[in-house]
Amino acid sequence: MISVFDLFKIGLGPSSSHTVGPMKAAKAFRDGISAKGIVSQVRRIEATLFGSLAWTGRGHATDKAIVLGLQGFAPDNIDPDAADAVYAHALAGEPLILGETYVPFALGRDIVFDTLNPPPAHPNTVAFRALDRDGGVLFEERWLSVGGGFVVREGEEGGGAESGAPDPFPYANGSEMLTLGARSGMTIAGMQLANERARRPDAEVAAHLRQIREAMLACVERGLGQRGELPGGLKVRRRAATVYAQLEESRRRNASVPHEVMEYLSVFAMAANEENAAGGRVVTAPTNGAAGVVPSVLRYYRDFIPGASLEGMETFLLTATAIGALFKLNASISGAEVGCQGEVGVASSMAAAGLAAAFGGSNAQIENAAEIAMEHHLGLTCDPIGGLVQIPCIERNAFGAVKAVNAAALALRGDGQHLVSLDSVIRTMRETGRDMSHKYKETSLGGLAVNWVEC
Repeated sequence: MISVFDLFKIGLGPSSSHTVGPMKAAKAFRDGISAKGIVSQVRRIEATLFGSLAWTGRGHATDKAIVLGLQGFAPDNIDPDAADAVYAHALAGEPLILGETYVPFALGRDIVFDTLNPPPAHPNTVAFRALDRDGGVLFEERWLSVGGGFVVREGEEGGGAESGAPDPFPYANGSEMLTLGARSGMTIAGMQLANERARRPDAEVAAHLRQIREAMLACVERGLGQRGELPGGLKVRRRAATVYAQLEESRRRNASVPHEVMEYLSVFAMAANEENAAGGRVVTAPTNGAAGVVPSVLRYYRDFIPGASLEGMETFLLTATAIGALFKLNASISGAEVGCQGEVGVASSMAAAGLAAAFGGSNAQIENAAEIAMEHHLGLTCDPIGGLVQIPCIERNAFGAVKAVNAAALALRGDGQHLVSLDSVIRTMRETGRDMSHKYKETSLGGLAVNWVEC
């Protein structure tokens, strides 16, 4: 089972696969050096990035993430301002600190963006080597950043199954999920919660749900108050704060328009993704590039739906977890593997299912909402301009949120019966991603990334 602890993780922007994953991999490599007892022998550490990490790593702050991880920081507990300071020290040529050992480190030399050699095992691959004073290899590992902040050591793909009590509801696809729900009389959220509680104490599960809910809403709130230019060189200005102020002024003057709620949805999503683009604290949902969709729809539920409750928000998040897990298990949530259909598309599907569940929809209606949302994201490419999670990513989250609400509304107007199953759409998404050219899978080598006029 993929847990809510796995799918929703707090970390730094701008990318779960290019920032969060590499930071975790670098820290794991550092920990491996310590475990082997070779810290005092290390005189150099080298990281080589392949595939999408090489092509768009600079725009996604992968080099910064590598530095932070090698310095022992984890994405879920480092302060964004502290991260900037650590990276500034590295830019100034200061060494890495491993215990009591100072290891010389030069960014331009020791982090290699290899765009010539194909990725050995996965589009997001990073290879680490620890060298001695003579250049001999003391320790080396390859890590795969497989999307959503998940990392796997090369050679251990498909392994690492969690031990312990079996899941009370062990489903691996949508059909099995619906069957188990029908047999037990349980909702999708109820089954997910039962599986969570089989692995962790109730209090721990409740605390994590509260933490991610509060972090999501705080990210939106902070984004609504920030102005200025986003980093990276494109000179993209934050818009969420300005648009939000305009919407609030219209409400005060009683000059609202019928489509105003869509504007609120959009501005909530943009606020979160502007925070992500700025390297702020976000919740991977299921990725950083798509981190605005679920929080936007969650806040829409809280602010605009009569009778919204904390219980409803918990149902929303548990249901979204169950749907996101199906995509992770049976396809991918990595833009480098399947394009943005695996990021914003999956986020929209998760949010649609979560909202339908919070409204009290049946399991069949919830599955239908998830299917509708993904069906209308099929084929979506990942072609960020300049390798930055800004254009079209920020606005794309807004459209993903609007589609999620529309998908939930359509599904709730029906009885749950529909021709195309969620499993069919997940399979189609996987096959579409497999057939998609690598130019459109987070390499910035095609599509919008190369067809814009630079002023």
